[in-house]
Amino acid sequence: MGKKLFFILFLSVSFYFQGITQEKWTLQQCVDYGIQHNIQVQQQSLNTKMSQNNYLQTKMSLFPNLNFSGNHNYSEGRTVDPYTNSFSANVSHNDNFSLSSSITLFNGFQLLNTVKQQKLQWLAGLSDIEKAKNDLALNIATAYLQVLFNEENEEINQEQVEINKEQVKRTKTLLEAGSVAEGNLLDAQAQLANAQLQLINADNQVTMSILSLKQLMNLDSIPDFQIYRPEIDNISNEVLLMNIDTIFSEALDFLPQMKSAKLTVSSNEASLAAARGRLSPRIYLSGSYSTGYSDARTRGTYNPIIQPIGYLPSTGETVYGSSFVYIPEKYPFNDQLKDNASKSVSIGISIPIFNNWQTQTQISNAKISVINARLSMQNIRQQIYKDIQQSYTDAIASYKKYQAATKSLIAQKKSFAYMQKKFAVGLINVFDFNTAKNNLFKAKSELLQAKYEYIFKLKILDFYRGQPLTF
Repeated sequence: MGKKLFFILFLSVSFYFQGITQEKWTLQQCVDYGIQHNIQVQQQSLNTKMSQNNYLQTKMSLFPNLNFSGNHNYSEGRTVDPYTNSFSANVSHNDNFSLSSSITLFNGFQLLNTVKQQKLQWLAGLSDIEKAKNDLALNIATAYLQVLFNEENEEINQEQVEINKEQVKRTKTLLEAGSVAEGNLLDAQAQLANAQLQLINADNQVTMSILSLKQLMNLDSIPDFQIYRPEIDNISNEVLLMNIDTIFSEALDFLPQMKSAKLTVSSNEASLAAARGRLSPRIYLSGSYSTGYSDARTRGTYNPIIQPIGYLPSTGETVYGSSFVYIPEKYPFNDQLKDNASKSVSIGISIPIFNNWQTQTQISNAKISVINARLSMQNIRQQIYKDIQQSYTDAIASYKKYQAATKSLIAQKKSFAYMQKKFAVGLINVFDFNTAKNNLFKAKSELLQAKYEYIFKLKILDFYRGQPLTF
């Protein structure tokens, strides 16, 4: 029974992993998985979480603080009890409790501007996360296209091997018929061996490109990794009908690095306003409540008593007088806390007069940070425009190259089909046939390269427009 159960579980697990390995990954699946498992993206998210915590902390600083303190004192020997204000030579215990609070009423709006600065810094961090995701997505898309290119290139090389096999077979037939020399067969076999070598190299390129894609995705648990091959034969030049300024305008609204740059400028401006607030007076309000307990403190009552105090000399009659006797009793803990309570409320002002030029230095540095942030935003803006301009120009060149390569392939296919018929009946030599065959292979390779160059440039332009990286 145990062996049977183990066998069933083994088959279930095998079919499960077989289903995983046979699944072909789309570009969107690769991007989603890569973003989810990328360490840099996770670290950026943690840094942004810290910015969010700092923002929350500065918001809470607008509210009054509240602190409680308490201590228990043990005394032995001659000490002054703080609640009886008398010397005690015995062991005594006393407790002290206090509650205090303070709030800044005005400090040149430093707190408000600091809250604003921290919020903008947190929002900029969120945009930085999106930029990290976009950069990773673009790299994964590039690697994905490279796999597609290498797979199609492998198919072209496989076709070349089949053509060479057919050439060897036909040459043997012609050799047996006495139509060609043996050297033609040796040359055809050499051509076949070279094509097989190129096929092996193409297969290795597929393996290496898949490895690069998996590394970008941080994927190592699926050995038989395959990607989905979309239909991308129908290539459009729609995006090239747009002008660069239109694409640039869309990019400024979409790209997170531009949003982050704008937020960073605003954050530094808020930091400058907070630094200038240090020149203003600070008005604050504070209050406290304190109480305590001592076991040396007692309370009691004075009871009157009548007792003889002397005699009358004349009569000898006893004279009586009255006095009071203090009868102590224990002072309860709760009653002492109530009776020993003290309260205080104070309002104060602090005016900065001279602080060794620290405030002026902070203001000057904050101004420099604002200028630097604006320059960084301008630099990012210029770089985005340059990248779009370069990608647009490259896309046009790639499209023209693709059109020319398409026409060339059509012509080479017709030429090779004609030469193939003539070679089959022995009307041309091996050299002419190989030339036509190599020209066809070159035309296929050039068209494949032009196609993926153009697709890659289009994807970059779509990326700048905020379009999803899909086919």
